[in-house]
Amino acid sequence: MRHRVLLLLLPFLLLLATGALLGGYFETNDDLTIVALLRGTTAADPVTNLHLYFHGYAALWSRLYAAAPRGSWYGLTLYGLLYAATVLAAAVLWRVVRPRAGTGAALALLGLFWLVGWLEHGFWFNYVRVPLLLAGAGVLFAAQRAPARWALAVGLLAFGLSWLIRPSAAVLGAAVALPGAWWLAGRRAGPVVAGAAAWAVLGALGLQLTRSPAAASFRRLDVLKSNLNDFRLAAPPTTPLRPADSLALAAAQAWQLADSALVNEAALARVAPFRPGYFLGHTAPAKLGALARQLPRDYFPLLLLLAATGALVLRAGRGHRVFWLVQAAYAGLGLGLGVLLKLPPRLALPLFDFWAFSNLVYLWQLRPLPRHSLAVLLLALLAAAGPYAYKTRHRSQLLAREQARNRQQRRQLSRLASGARVVVSDALEETYKSAAPFSEGAGGAACAGRPGLVWLSVRGWQTLHPSQAVLRQRLTGTRDFTAALRRLGQRPDVAWLLTPEGAVLLNRQLALGRLPDEPMARLEHLNRPKQLAPGFDGVLKGVQAYQMRIKFPQSTEKDKIM
Repeated sequence: MRHRVLLLLLPFLLLLATGALLGGYFETNDDLTIVALLRGTTAADPVTNLHLYFHGYAALWSRLYAAAPRGSWYGLTLYGLLYAATVLAAAVLWRVVRPRAGTGAALALLGLFWLVGWLEHGFWFNYVRVPLLLAGAGVLFAAQRAPARWALAVGLLAFGLSWLIRPSAAVLGAAVALPGAWWLAGRRAGPVVAGAAAWAVLGALGLQLTRSPAAASFRRLDVLKSNLNDFRLAAPPTTPLRPADSLALAAAQAWQLADSALVNEAALARVAPFRPGYFLGHTAPAKLGALARQLPRDYFPLLLLLAATGALVLRAGRGHRVFWLVQAAYAGLGLGLGVLLKLPPRLALPLFDFWAFSNLVYLWQLRPLPRHSLAVLLLALLAAAGPYAYKTRHRSQLLAREQARNRQQRRQLSRLASGARVVVSDALEETYKSAAPFSEGAGGAACAGRPGLVWLSVRGWQTLHPSQAVLRQRLTGTRDFTAALRRLGQRPDVAWLLTPEGAVLLNRQLALGRLPDEPMARLEHLNRPKQLAPGFDGVLKGVQAYQMRIKFPQSTEKDKIM
């Protein structure tokens, strides 16, 4: 009983200490982008369905934000699930090590593993970490305690909650935990693996059958833009592009994805094709080189731990062919993800965590245990702990400065929007990176605006979401992107806060989408910044205030400036 309390309390205290000593930061801008949609700040109404992830969570959160706007419901839920994953993982490692090494040694190993292999999950947070860790830890926990039905229920619940967050991440988390689960329980791990597989298959089928046409298009376009911008699978065009296709490629590369007449499945297929020859000759070697630099720099403690476990298995003698095949499989998975897709920290560290877990499980089940195994592992972790602690502290300082800059940027953007009811911008979501998971969301501060102020974002993955067309319809009476911009350009309560690059692309889109009998619309620098925000000098970290000039061809009427 005392040990159970310890395993519940220790992860909580470690997470709390991490936040107190290092702070908390979002790894990317994705999390607060999602919160803004849930709050309805960047959508016509609070979004209850994100389509690709957070199935069920989004509906709950949007209602909670509406009822209690100051609550950090997103952060509280996901950190709660991260805590659950940490408890399950600690319970697995505790039960592996303690019987043969003792309580003190098990605590030392848990503490050091937390420092070099788990701390980052809490202090440099991203929602993708949660389903990876929770699904994998749930599978290991259930396998270790098989055939106990209550443990099977815990494991399947952990996988189910993970799958609802992001199905692909949950499946990957369960998959990388499979070697450890097999070495813990053998065939007795079958029920939890079969249950997770059944959940994944039936869930995917249910989503496929209930997905609306708009959601299906959103999903396909999300894959295509990821292939271009995230995974770099697309090859450059081999022939000159038509003006519309050239603009579509430029807009997609700049994440200005809202204009479905310009950026669509057919256009992306034309301008960003996958050519195996180019990928193998150019993209893959560059990504492989970047991976070779990234992994030793960022994950040297776990690489050292893996090397230590491998050396101890070698010392145990022959007959460990399966162990080495598993090492090759983990390495191949990491290389495959890094070269074919990408391997950011939110994905790489969970992969190394479960690789190390599997190796520790295998090692501790050897009979006899290789001599000085515990000492070798502790020395490996201790050797890496100092440099890694320094590296992590330095990273937290850099993130704290970035957080402060971005918070100030949001405040100034909000001041620039003084007097406006609608803000058209390509700059807001960029300021979400490194935000604090709890304080930044309170009271809508994450969305950089007063109640009632609507932000129409023209840049970012969320511009593909079906809610954005609904927002344009609500604001202007049309879902057409360029037509909506023209109508907004004729309203005096609209502020245009754009980067110069974003404004250039929007002007190209306005010109391309203009009908022969329509007036010419063009965004130009605002020469009277005091009308928008007293004391503003017109430039803010690359962002400038713009106005839309409407020019009527073949008319004596003077140009209108809106």
